[in-house]
Amino acid sequence: MKNLKKIVLVLIFMILNIILLSPKAQASGNLYLNKLEFYATINSDGSMNVTEIWDIDISNTNTLYKTFKTDREKYSGIQNVEVIEITNGQNKKLNKTNELLWHLDKDSYYGLKNDNGDFEIAWGVGLDNGKETRKYKISYKVNDVISKYNDYAELYWQFIGEDFEIDAKKITGTINLPEKVKNKEDIKVWGHTEDLNGEIYATDSDKIEFEINNFISGKYVEIRTLFPTELINEANKLYNKEILGSVIKEETKWADEANAKRRQRDSKNLIITLVVTLVSVALGTYSIKKAMKLSNEVKENKKYKSTYSGEYFRDIPRENATPAQALHIYKETITGFSDNDIGKIISSTLLDLSLKKYINFNVEKENKKEKITIEIINENIEQLSSDEKVVFEFLQKACEDNKKITVKELEKYIKKLENGKIIALKTKLNHCTKEELVKEKIYDLEEEKKYKKYTSENSLCIIIMFIAIMGFFILMQQANIIGIAILVMLIISEIVALQINQKSIKKINVYTQKGINEKKQWKDLRKYMKDFSRLDKREIPEIIIWEKFLVFATVFNIADKVLEQLKIVYPNIEENLSTNNYGYMYLMINTNFSRSFTNAINNSISSAYSSASGGGGGFSGGGGGRTVVGGGGGRKVMIKILLLRKN
Repeated sequence: MKNLKKIVLVLIFMILNIILLSPKAQASGNLYLNKLEFYATINSDGSMNVTEIWDIDISNTNTLYKTFKTDREKYSGIQNVEVIEITNGQNKKLNKTNELLWHLDKDSYYGLKNDNGDFEIAWGVGLDNGKETRKYKISYKVNDVISKYNDYAELYWQFIGEDFEIDAKKITGTINLPEKVKNKEDIKVWGHTEDLNGEIYATDSDKIEFEINNFISGKYVEIRTLFPTELINEANKLYNKEILGSVIKEETKWADEANAKRRQRDSKNLIITLVVTLVSVALGTYSIKKAMKLSNEVKENKKYKSTYSGEYFRDIPRENATPAQALHIYKETITGFSDNDIGKIISSTLLDLSLKKYINFNVEKENKKEKITIEIINENIEQLSSDEKVVFEFLQKACEDNKKITVKELEKYIKKLENGKIIALKTKLNHCTKEELVKEKIYDLEEEKKYKKYTSENSLCIIIMFIAIMGFFILMQQANIIGIAILVMLIISEIVALQINQKSIKKINVYTQKGINEKKQWKDLRKYMKDFSRLDKREIPEIIIWEKFLVFATVFNIADKVLEQLKIVYPNIEENLSTNNYGYMYLMINTNFSRSFTNAINNSISSAYSSASGGGGGFSGGGGGRTVVGGGGGRKVMIKILLLRKN
């Protein structure tokens, strides 16, 4: 669990970001409105002048859009469009163009499209990458937007439609009537939106204001107001009937529906909150109690410390030790060997088998290149340890009936192995090595069981945390504060449980006192092999001893360095080797066998994994720059929430 701390830190970082960030964290795409302001003035002819001020964060966007759609009777259209960029208090008027709007990606230009009464304003922002905060003022006039009845005049306008694709921290609006009314009670206002909270009210005898916080894209905002007819004597849309009664009836019905949905939603949220609370308490309590219980099991355990002291060790720590066992102890390989370890183990074990006279390495010159052949000379392997037998049997299968194989042929053999066979080889090596260490009383299986308990509990805690974070996101959308708080407590509980488990893991003694001592000796032997050329020559063993040392230098991945130092200490080593038959030492020094063979095996294993896993492709999309962000006009039949009304 070396990566546990990293995982916990990442999870904590994610949670804090979700909690601390404003609703901006929920913004869709590359756009986010810090504030959107509407200023509308109703004219006596039934038209309406509108100004929108966008305070917007932009990232990797070329064009902004505002669309106007209606499901009611068509209004006469939009006129007098103007787009202004505000920079440091200075206004920069954008130029109109007749280009296709989806090709409009240049700064300083805007366009207007009329599609059978539906309108779209687009303007270029000139931002291909990076992030900026911009401010724009969009002005336009909507003709014939007011309907005049016998008793009241009506404005029913959707300032933001459902196809508006930008989140906003705050939306405000002011609607000015043509003139003041005698009685403020004659101004009647309603606001409609979906799953959002806000308020609307007549602040004065000629002014209506509305406000919505934390607007979520895909929702809508529409305003309906009735006011005295004498304010629009020049209106073109005239209806010879009264409207107040039908509007009151309609709005009451929609309000009742909205309230019923709100109660239904509140009930649903209550059930969700109760379920989240019960499950979170149960899971959090379980994780903490389990962690404490497991902690008590190793409460008195103390991590073994080596009783061996010294800077260097100049002998093989254990006579019957094998390369696989040495690497297992040196790395404390509780979870098993890695893929890279397998190459080193096979290489070093083959060298050891050569030293023990089970195989021979033969070097031949072929077209000025060295051809290395591995030959089996003794198949009576009863005296070998089980991990050595795994490597020997692997070699036998590679040789088939020939009892010999070249290094190149062995590489090809490994490359052709199925993924499952490589995994089986690694699994068997892990098992057999651990088995031998248990026999030597170096490895404690009972302690390993405890280790697996803790690691499985840690995995469970991490899974619960991820589920809790997913739930956190969902409840954020529903603004379920209690549920969010409960999930945060659950996440904290899991982090605490993880920490307790991690402290317990540190007390586990998978390796016995003998194993810890041997680890120190292997570590110091490795250091000695790296440093020996700098020591007094009297401390350096005879060349023949280095045959055994080089086996373990190979598994520790330092054979090349050792060979270089041998040439320094023994300048005539190649001559001595050729006359004294020091086995594979001659092979290693003259062919760079250790490095090349180990790398070849690792590459072959990697290649085998790749070829066995198959292939495939994917695709990625992109392009465009068109961001549809608009909507306005018309009546929405399905009303989800009625905004507050104030007179």
